[in-house]
This record gives sequence, C-alpha cells and structure tokens, in this order.
Amino acid sequence: MSSSPSESEPLIRLLWRAHNWFRTALTTAFEAQEDGSAISSAHVTLLSQLPSEGASIAELARRLGVSAPTAHQWVHELVALGAVTVESDPRSARSKLVLLTAAGVRRRAETMEMLAGLEDALAGRVGADTVTALRAALEAPWGSPESATADADPATRQRR
Repeated sequence: MSSSPSESEPLIRLLWRAHNWFRTALTTAFEAQEDGSAISSAHVTLLSQLPSEGASIAELARRLGVSAPTAHQWVHELVALGAVTVESDPRSARSKLVLLTAAGVRRRAETMEMLAGLEDALAGRVGADTVTALRAALEAPWGSPESATADADPATRQRR
C-alpha cells in the first residue's frame, strides 16, 4: 500500500536530498583530484547556477536562495580560486557581472562530464527508465510558481 502525499515526505525535501547527493558527489570527485582543485559544495552550487552570459551577485543570490552577502562571499572565494571574475555590466553602470574565467569554463566542462558520469551511476542504481522519467518530469513546463499557489490552497483542493 502506498502512502498518500500527506503521509509521505514532501517532494521539496526529496528534491533537496537529490540535489545534495549530486553536490556531495561532485565535491568528493573534485577533492579526489590530484591537482589540488578541491572546491566546496557552496562553490559547486554557485557555479551550477551561473549562466554562460554571467549574472549579477543579486541574481545569483536569488537563484541560490541565499542572501546577497553570502553570494558575494562565495563569488569572491571563486575569484580567489581563479574560476570567476567580476566585471562592470555593460547594460548598467551600477551593476557588476560575475563571469566565468577560462579556468572556470574548463571547470564547468569538467563538472558537466562528472555530472554525466553521476547520472550514469544513478541510472545503474535506480534504473535508466527511472532517470529518464525523472528528467522528463523536471524538464516539463511547470508554469509559474505564483500560478501554483491557488492549486496548493487546501480550501481549493477540497472543492475539487
């Protein structure tokens, strides 16, 4: 007998656990490299959310769900590691853009290769069809979070 959604763990907790599984596996893989290229889980998370065209620290903070000072600290740690640079935003004199350096681009490519290997390992553990279905569900258009609030309202759900 399967449990109802109200009896099972919330999906957000399961997604967070999955995120941490990948993040920890990546961090462990970087720590195992002999070139001294260890990188923290926070740095892995920030780099995974940095678009190729760059982003402001405020945008990164929003994407990561952390405070601007926290994002600022992580960015400056990555600057010290040579993975990113902070430059003036050509679209706004008041804003700065966080951009990947050549070393950061190489690190991202290396990370993407590691992630592909982790997905293969996951498929070996839970089944290729399960990973394919998970990817399809996560890539599907979910609509805006704001539009989902009416559906999440218990009073609305009871009327259906």
